[in-house]
Amino acid sequence: MDMPINHFKQRLRSGEPQIGLWLGLANAYCAELAANAGFDWLLIDGEHAPNDLRGMLAQLQAVAAYPSQPVIRPVIGDTALIKQLLDIGVQTLLVPMVENAEQARQLVKAVHYPPQGVRGVGSALARASRWNTIPGYLDHADEQMCLLVQIENKEGLANLDKIVAVDGVDGVFVGPADLSAAMGHRGNPGHPEVQAAIEDAIVRISKAGKAAGILSADEKLARRYLELGAKFVAVGVDTTVFMRGLQTLAARFKDTQLPNQNGGSVY
Repeated sequence: MDMPINHFKQRLRSGEPQIGLWLGLANAYCAELAANAGFDWLLIDGEHAPNDLRGMLAQLQAVAAYPSQPVIRPVIGDTALIKQLLDIGVQTLLVPMVENAEQARQLVKAVHYPPQGVRGVGSALARASRWNTIPGYLDHADEQMCLLVQIENKEGLANLDKIVAVDGVDGVFVGPADLSAAMGHRGNPGHPEVQAAIEDAIVRISKAGKAAGILSADEKLARRYLELGAKFVAVGVDTTVFMRGLQTLAARFKDTQLPNQNGGSVY
């Protein structure tokens, strides 16, 4: 067994834009459906969706046969939790609520083995090493780790330049939902003030030589972010796609109007 290559990280480094989908249904069968659809990357959400460690493992296994690259968002950037996620085979993490460079530096340590980092060594128990059947796993695992940090409040924005300067941070994801709330426009990430902050952040991240990312189900906004240089953009959420499909089908046969959709929503 050869070392699994992190193609998501490779594409970020090459500057190739990647289109993703947020997964919140917390189900391996649904994750495989999304992988089969052809997205470049799939975000398995452990922050707001009911995903536990075993559920995320099942989804990783379900999408492994497809080109779509899995990204996991843990509920928090905890070193012990990150260790568990890496051991089940996660190579790309998106860590929420990063507010300063010191947090980012601690996360870099968490995803690397000693002496560069603090990741616990238990590869004989780990799917990541294929239970110690990948030759030289401990020597090469760090190369395939991709760390994305999420800024989503005023403090994170204020410290953005210092965060992107941290060696080992591969990309910065701008969280529009929480950011809009922090800026006094909760539920309205499309507000001009919020959009100005997002666009400025994307440009600054890109100029610093790091990959910028974001989520927006608004096609016009998503394409605008790509034009500005964002390199990993999620363009929808599986729960929303499913719900809107169900509502549309029910409305057609029950002769009812569709519920109003919030045009300013991230999702």
